[in-house]
Amino acid sequence: MAARRLVGADQIGLKIGKVIDKYKMAKHLHVTITDTTVTITRRHTQISAEAALDGIYVLRTSVPASDLASAAVINAYKNLANVERDFRSLKTDDLDLRPIHHRLEDRVRAHVLICMLAAYLTWHLRHALAPLTFTDENPLPATTPSHQRSDPPSRHQSSPQNHHRRPTAHPQLPRTAHPPSHTHPQPSPLRRHQNPVPMLTEATDTQTRAFQLLNTTIPLSLQ
Repeated sequence: MAARRLVGADQIGLKIGKVIDKYKMAKHLHVTITDTTVTITRRHTQISAEAALDGIYVLRTSVPASDLASAAVINAYKNLANVERDFRSLKTDDLDLRPIHHRLEDRVRAHVLICMLAAYLTWHLRHALAPLTFTDENPLPATTPSHQRSDPPSRHQSSPQNHHRRPTAHPQLPRTAHPPSHTHPQPSPLRRHQNPVPMLTEATDTQTRAFQLLNTTIPLSLQ
Protein backbone atom coordinates (compact mmCIF):
# COMPACT_ATOMS: atom_id res chain seq x y z
CA MET A 1 0.00 0.00 0.00
CA ALA A 2 1.55 3.26 -1.12
CA ALA A 3 1.86 6.13 1.33
CA ARG A 4 -0.56 8.99 0.79
CA ARG A 5 0.95 12.23 -0.43
CA LEU A 6 0.25 15.21 1.77
CA VAL A 7 -1.83 17.85 0.05
CA GLY A 8 -2.33 21.39 1.29
CA ALA A 9 -0.32 23.69 3.52
CA ASP A 10 -2.27 22.73 6.65
CA GLN A 11 -1.54 19.00 6.43
CA ILE A 12 2.08 19.60 5.51
CA GLY A 13 2.43 22.05 8.40
CA LEU A 14 1.05 19.53 10.90
CA LYS A 15 3.48 16.86 9.75
CA ILE A 16 6.51 19.16 9.84
CA GLY A 17 5.43 20.68 13.15
CA LYS A 18 5.45 17.28 14.86
CA VAL A 19 9.01 16.65 13.72
CA ILE A 20 10.24 20.12 14.74
CA ASP A 21 8.57 19.89 18.17
CA LYS A 22 10.02 16.43 18.75
CA TYR A 23 13.58 17.69 18.35
CA LYS A 24 12.94 21.14 19.94
CA MET A 25 14.21 22.98 16.86
CA ALA A 26 11.46 25.57 16.33
CA LYS A 27 13.59 28.46 17.62
CA HIS A 28 16.43 27.56 15.26
CA LEU A 29 14.47 27.23 12.01
CA HIS A 30 12.26 29.46 9.93
CA VAL A 31 9.68 27.44 8.00
CA THR A 32 7.59 28.71 5.10
CA ILE A 33 4.86 26.37 3.85
CA THR A 34 2.61 26.70 0.83
CA ASP A 35 0.33 24.23 -0.91
CA THR A 36 3.17 23.16 -3.18
CA THR A 37 6.44 24.07 -1.47
CA VAL A 38 8.25 23.91 1.86
CA THR A 39 11.15 26.27 2.55
CA ILE A 40 13.29 25.82 5.67
CA THR A 41 16.05 28.27 6.54
CA ARG A 42 18.32 28.42 9.56
CA ARG A 43 18.18 31.26 12.07
CA HIS A 44 21.90 31.80 12.41
CA THR A 45 21.60 34.39 15.19
CA GLN A 46 19.70 32.02 17.48
CA ILE A 47 21.96 29.11 16.56
CA SER A 48 25.09 31.13 17.39
CA ALA A 49 23.63 32.27 20.71
CA GLU A 50 22.72 28.69 21.61
CA ALA A 51 26.20 27.45 20.68
CA ALA A 52 27.80 30.10 22.90
CA LEU A 53 25.80 28.78 25.88
CA ASP A 54 26.44 25.12 25.14
CA GLY A 55 27.47 23.37 28.36
CA ILE A 56 26.61 26.41 30.50
CA TYR A 57 23.70 26.57 32.93
CA VAL A 58 22.32 29.58 34.79
CA LEU A 59 21.48 29.52 38.50
CA ARG A 60 18.93 32.06 39.66
CA THR A 61 18.18 32.76 43.30
CA SER A 62 16.03 35.24 45.20
CA VAL A 63 18.77 35.72 47.84
CA PRO A 64 20.63 39.05 47.43
CA ALA A 65 24.25 38.88 46.29
CA SER A 66 25.28 40.62 49.51
CA ASP A 67 23.98 37.63 51.51
CA LEU A 68 25.04 34.81 49.20
CA ALA A 69 28.08 35.01 46.93
CA SER A 70 28.19 33.35 43.52
CA ALA A 71 30.43 30.55 44.78
CA ALA A 72 28.00 29.87 47.63
CA VAL A 73 25.10 29.65 45.18
CA ILE A 74 26.97 27.03 43.16
CA ASN A 75 27.83 25.03 46.26
CA ALA A 76 24.23 25.15 47.46
CA TYR A 77 23.02 23.93 44.07
CA LYS A 78 25.51 21.07 44.05
CA ASN A 79 24.43 20.10 47.56
CA LEU A 80 20.81 19.61 46.55
CA ALA A 81 21.30 15.90 47.14
CA ASN A 82 21.49 16.63 50.87
CA VAL A 83 18.24 18.58 50.73
CA GLU A 84 16.54 15.78 48.80
CA ARG A 85 17.84 13.28 51.37
CA ASP A 86 16.31 15.30 54.21
CA PHE A 87 12.96 15.59 52.46
CA ARG A 88 13.01 11.87 51.71
CA SER A 89 13.67 11.24 55.40
CA LEU A 90 10.77 13.53 56.26
CA LYS A 91 8.31 11.85 53.93
CA THR A 92 9.01 8.16 54.15
CA ASP A 93 12.20 6.80 55.65
CA ASP A 94 12.37 7.99 59.25
CA LEU A 95 9.75 10.53 60.28
CA ASP A 96 6.83 9.28 58.16
CA LEU A 97 5.31 12.69 57.56
CA ARG A 98 2.73 11.01 55.32
CA PRO A 99 0.17 9.59 55.51
CA ILE A 100 -1.17 11.97 58.14
CA HIS A 101 -3.62 10.23 60.44
CA HIS A 102 -5.00 13.45 61.93
CA ARG A 103 -8.23 15.08 60.85
CA LEU A 104 -8.14 18.35 62.79
CA GLU A 105 -6.22 21.20 61.17
CA ASP A 106 -4.37 22.18 64.35
CA ARG A 107 -3.15 18.62 64.86
CA VAL A 108 -2.00 18.36 61.25
CA ARG A 109 -0.03 21.58 61.64
CA ALA A 110 1.48 20.34 64.89
CA HIS A 111 2.44 17.04 63.26
CA VAL A 112 4.21 18.80 60.38
CA LEU A 113 5.91 21.25 62.77
CA ILE A 114 7.33 18.43 64.90
CA CYS A 115 8.68 16.68 61.79
CA MET A 116 10.31 19.89 60.54
CA LEU A 117 11.84 20.55 63.97
CA ALA A 118 13.27 17.03 63.98
CA ALA A 119 14.83 17.60 60.54
CA TYR A 120 16.17 20.98 61.69
CA LEU A 121 17.70 19.39 64.79
CA THR A 122 19.29 16.65 62.69
CA TRP A 123 20.84 19.26 60.38
CA HIS A 124 22.38 21.13 63.33
CA LEU A 125 23.69 17.92 64.88
CA ARG A 126 25.40 16.96 61.62
CA HIS A 127 27.18 20.31 61.51
CA ALA A 128 28.04 20.37 65.21
CA LEU A 129 29.43 16.83 65.20
CA ALA A 130 31.27 17.21 61.89
CA PRO A 131 34.73 17.10 63.58
CA LEU A 132 33.90 13.60 64.87
CA THR A 133 32.65 12.28 61.54
CA PHE A 134 34.05 12.01 58.03
CA THR A 135 32.31 15.22 57.00
CA ASP A 136 34.68 17.51 55.12
CA GLU A 137 34.60 20.81 56.99
CA ASN A 138 36.83 22.49 54.41
CA PRO A 139 35.46 21.44 51.00
CA LEU A 140 37.16 22.80 47.92
CA PRO A 141 35.52 26.11 46.97
CA ALA A 142 33.64 26.59 43.74
CA THR A 143 36.42 28.88 42.47
CA THR A 144 38.94 26.02 42.53
CA PRO A 145 40.18 25.19 38.99
CA SER A 146 38.35 22.30 37.41
CA HIS A 147 41.49 20.13 37.20
CA GLN A 148 41.82 20.33 41.00
CA ARG A 149 38.18 19.51 41.74
CA SER A 150 36.55 16.11 41.82
CA ASP A 151 34.59 15.11 38.75
CA PRO A 152 31.19 13.54 39.52
CA PRO A 153 32.07 10.15 37.95
CA SER A 154 35.46 9.96 39.66
CA ARG A 155 36.31 9.27 43.26
CA HIS A 156 35.67 12.19 45.59
CA GLN A 157 38.79 14.16 46.52
CA SER A 158 38.70 15.58 50.03
CA SER A 159 40.35 18.81 51.07
CA PRO A 160 43.94 18.75 52.43
CA GLN A 161 42.62 19.53 55.92
CA ASN A 162 40.49 16.39 55.82
CA HIS A 163 43.26 13.92 54.93
CA HIS A 164 43.97 13.05 58.57
CA ARG A 165 40.47 11.58 58.88
CA ARG A 166 41.02 8.77 56.43
CA PRO A 167 39.85 5.57 58.09
CA THR A 168 42.51 3.12 59.19
CA ALA A 169 41.89 -0.60 59.23
CA HIS A 170 42.18 -2.04 62.72
CA PRO A 171 41.82 -5.65 63.85
CA GLN A 172 38.50 -6.35 65.46
CA LEU A 173 38.80 -6.27 69.24
CA PRO A 174 37.02 -8.78 71.44
CA ARG A 175 33.85 -7.58 73.06
CA THR A 176 35.49 -7.47 76.48
CA ALA A 177 38.15 -5.06 75.21
CA HIS A 178 35.68 -2.26 74.48
CA PRO A 179 35.16 0.29 77.26
CA PRO A 180 31.69 0.49 78.81
CA SER A 181 29.32 2.77 76.97
CA HIS A 182 28.07 5.99 78.47
CA THR A 183 24.50 4.89 77.83
CA HIS A 184 24.54 1.94 80.26
CA PRO A 185 23.65 2.83 83.86
CA GLN A 186 25.58 1.14 86.62
CA PRO A 187 25.03 1.17 90.38
CA SER A 188 27.10 3.81 92.11
CA PRO A 189 28.13 4.19 95.75
CA LEU A 190 26.61 7.67 95.65
CA ARG A 191 23.54 7.67 97.85
CA ARG A 192 20.73 10.10 98.44
CA HIS A 193 18.64 9.65 101.59
CA GLN A 194 20.20 6.20 102.03
CA ASN A 195 18.93 5.20 98.57
CA PRO A 196 21.40 4.31 95.81
CA VAL A 197 21.35 6.67 92.84
CA PRO A 198 21.88 5.04 89.41
CA MET A 199 24.87 6.74 87.82
CA LEU A 200 26.18 6.63 84.28
CA THR A 201 29.61 5.21 83.61
CA GLU A 202 32.48 7.57 82.92
CA ALA A 203 32.36 9.01 79.41
CA THR A 204 35.01 8.06 76.88
CA ASP A 205 37.16 10.67 75.16
CA THR A 206 34.99 10.53 72.04
CA GLN A 207 31.79 10.92 74.04
CA THR A 208 33.28 13.81 76.00
CA ARG A 209 34.27 15.52 72.76
CA ALA A 210 30.74 15.03 71.39
CA PHE A 211 29.19 16.75 74.40
CA GLN A 212 31.71 19.59 74.08
CA LEU A 213 30.81 20.11 70.43
CA LEU A 214 27.13 20.19 71.36
CA ASN A 215 27.95 22.74 74.08
CA THR A 216 26.14 20.75 76.73
CA THR A 217 27.12 19.10 79.99
CA ILE A 218 27.47 15.38 80.44
CA PRO A 219 24.52 13.99 82.43
CA LEU A 220 25.49 12.37 85.70
CA SER A 221 22.45 10.17 86.07
CA LEU A 222 19.31 9.07 84.27
CA GLN A 223 17.06 10.77 86.80
